[in-house]
Amino acid sequence: MFDYMSVKETAEKWGLSERRVQILCSNNRIQGVIRINRMWLIPKNAEKPIDRRYILKCEKDGAKE
Repeated sequence: MFDYMSVKETAEKWGLSERRVQILCSNNRIQGVIRINRMWLIPKNAEKPIDRRYILKCEKDGAKE
């Protein structure tokens, strides 16, 4: 059986807000996530997704990194 973390645990582990983790879950950006009623379950071995907001801003500004 897989081990899962709550949104709060994931937010602390990744250094994100709980709301940001919820958004990533709802946008299917975290692989293996499960929603039971109003609670998200994130696999303990899930990787933190790349923040596309920063990448898109850099591309618009013409920056390479």
